[in-house]
Amino acid sequence: MPPTGRLDSVIEQFAHDYMKDRRSERRWRIFFRSFWVLVAVVLLWSVAAARKAANLPSGPHTALVEVRGEIASDTEASAERIIIGLKSAFEEPNAQAIVLRINSPGGSPVQAGIVNDEIRRLKTLHNKKVYAVVEEVCASGAYYIAVAADEIYTDKASVVGSIGVLMDGFGFTGLMQKMGVERRLYTAGENKGMNDPFTPESDKQRAYTQAMLNQIHKQFIRTVKEGRGKRLKETPEMFSGLYWNGEEAVKLGLADKFGNLDFVAREVVHAEDIIDYTPKDNIAERLAKRFGASVGAGAVRALQSVGKIH
Repeated sequence: MPPTGRLDSVIEQFAHDYMKDRRSERRWRIFFRSFWVLVAVVLLWSVAAARKAANLPSGPHTALVEVRGEIASDTEASAERIIIGLKSAFEEPNAQAIVLRINSPGGSPVQAGIVNDEIRRLKTLHNKKVYAVVEEVCASGAYYIAVAADEIYTDKASVVGSIGVLMDGFGFTGLMQKMGVERRLYTAGENKGMNDPFTPESDKQRAYTQAMLNQIHKQFIRTVKEGRGKRLKETPEMFSGLYWNGEEAVKLGLADKFGNLDFVAREVVHAEDIIDYTPKDNIAERLAKRFGASVGAGAVRALQSVGKIH
């Protein structure tokens, strides 16, 4: 057995090291809890700032809603996001008119149709004008949205039109035969496997798909005619899917005049102040996208542990 003095020294060193580890562990626990509390505060602050920003309008102004990029359910130009901005703009008493600034090649006819319908409903409900301003591109589904506006403004070099419908894909049946690959597809329903890229397409299925596209195309044409009315100068190629520059679009009645956002706000709406109503990702949303759900979960745990630190 070690001498009593040496044993006391070992016990004292062990106790010292143990307390040191405990203090270090406590400091790290406090650090991480403080970090999550700080994250939670930032999230709450960003939400409050976003709400405050939404209440900024204090005088007559032009309300802006952006339509940028592909129009689809999971993009910045989804019907849901655009309509959120439109409703806020229409419901604001100081918004003199709404401007849709468009830079989009198009996308889903369903999403575009939802926005078109909502614009027409809100115009009737609130008795406010809507103007579409084209930047680089306003094609296909984007033009479907634009024709709901009272007037369309464009640059001479903008791309406007593409009034058509497409459905694309690939067929690999010939390649599979050359490679000796057999496709095994089991379905309950004669047409359940229609448009499968590894299965030969029948004339009946091809005709059915074409008929469906033709019907959607007719819906598109009808919407354009209703929106543009007598301003359209129809040509045999107008609804063929072709697109034109802004100068030709004005001549054809696809657009009304030349002008950008500032011009429309100043000369048409007569409200030079422009306020953007387009929904934006706030700091909380950006943090969530960057760090994932763990940030939010950690913040919740930290908030729950406040007051339990010892």
